[in-house]
Amino acid sequence: MIYLQLFLSYLKIGFFGFGGGYAMLALIQNEVVVRHAWMTNTEFTDIVAVSQMTPGPIAINSATYVGYTVGAQAGDNPFFGILGSAIATFAVCLPSLTVMLVLTRFFLRLKGNAVLAGAMSGMKPVVIGMIASAALLLMFPASHEGESFIDGWSWAIFGLCVVASARKVNPILLILLSAAAGIVIYHPFC
Repeated sequence: MIYLQLFLSYLKIGFFGFGGGYAMLALIQNEVVVRHAWMTNTEFTDIVAVSQMTPGPIAINSATYVGYTVGAQAGDNPFFGILGSAIATFAVCLPSLTVMLVLTRFFLRLKGNAVLAGAMSGMKPVVIGMIASAALLLMFPASHEGESFIDGWSWAIFGLCVVASARKVNPILLILLSAAAGIVIYHPFC
């Protein structure tokens, strides 16, 4: 039964997650933390952080991790976690695959369609709003444990990275410098 819930939840996320992985984060958080309570908000925030660091789309990475966690909770054999990962990953990818196969067939006919262009223009603000919602979720997690990973130093690093990004500093350098700052600030060697 848990696998069916996992499949249906991620199928819904896949169908309604317009705008990419970051826009899907609010939907994923609602399904995983609020609706089914498969994990806490703090655990979900950790999943998002790990999903951002690993190669690949964030929605698929988080689906794989959540599926593994939920599957592992269903039984004590590692196979249950692997099965949960496969089900969640397949479910989140299935809608996009289906839509792309159908749209590819009709793309040339729909290319100049005013109704489709209007629908896409109407969805742009929603996608931006969902990405902003995901950013706020990461900045101010509503943790039941009363903890937040954002503190004064985090805001300082964030502000410096925004300024450096605006000045076209290499993103890889920013990531490395932020990691080094985190090591020095949060785990001093003294």
